[in-house]
Amino acid sequence: MRGELTLSISTLLGFVLTLVRVSGVFVFVPLPGVNSFLSPARILLALGITMALFPEWPQVAANPSAGQFVLWILVEAALGVGIGLSVAFLTEAFSVGAQVMGLQMGYGFATTLDPNTQVDSTVLIVFAQVAAGLLFFASGLDREILRVFARSLETCPAGTFIVGRAAAGQILALGSNMFSTGLRLALPIVAVLAMIDISLALLGRVNAQLHLITVAFPVKMIVGLALLGWLALLFPVLLRAGADATLRAAQALIAR
Repeated sequence: MRGELTLSISTLLGFVLTLVRVSGVFVFVPLPGVNSFLSPARILLALGITMALFPEWPQVAANPSAGQFVLWILVEAALGVGIGLSVAFLTEAFSVGAQVMGLQMGYGFATTLDPNTQVDSTVLIVFAQVAAGLLFFASGLDREILRVFARSLETCPAGTFIVGRAAAGQILALGSNMFSTGLRLALPIVAVLAMIDISLALLGRVNAQLHLITVAFPVKMIVGLALLGWLALLFPVLLRAGADATLRAAQALIAR
């Protein structure tokens, strides 16, 4: 006896809206080594997560108007992008700190092609991006984001999401914290390298015959790398503290 698999229009519309919401976040969520394969990897991952959330798909009216359905898609994309931005601000804080450190340590003079972004970046920025991406998964933040998605389908069904002023303010606050966290991460190295510059300047005043320019770069690079190895121990702590604020902002975004 042959069986037939049929899907109602309501189920298909729920699938599309859930897929749009899930896909919006993958524009910004860090995936180490996946950005260079943007189209197949991210699309398949978004489809897989959408199928895993099948029990939470919204029940949509069978015959919505074209304008209403387009509005729903825009709303769902805005919610996904908002959650993705909150995560991206967390990981980009490490890149901001690496950029500041790289300029002071002398690594800003040499760049390499970043396989993730396909642009020239300093070595420290590539290191910070890889470290932040790996810590993102090691700390279990990916599972927390999936829980937020599942919860959002319960609290904010298709077409009911409204951007609140409090939630938008928290996301903007995360954007400002990105710069403050990056500067706090880089300030210890910047302070030590500034003292090295002052020491070398005083030596140059004492004896003008010393060619300290040939010594300054190696010394600053070695000292900076040693301090960076020490600061790397604080990366998980900073990520966990930032993850708490990120999850609060994401939960406020989907709160009713």
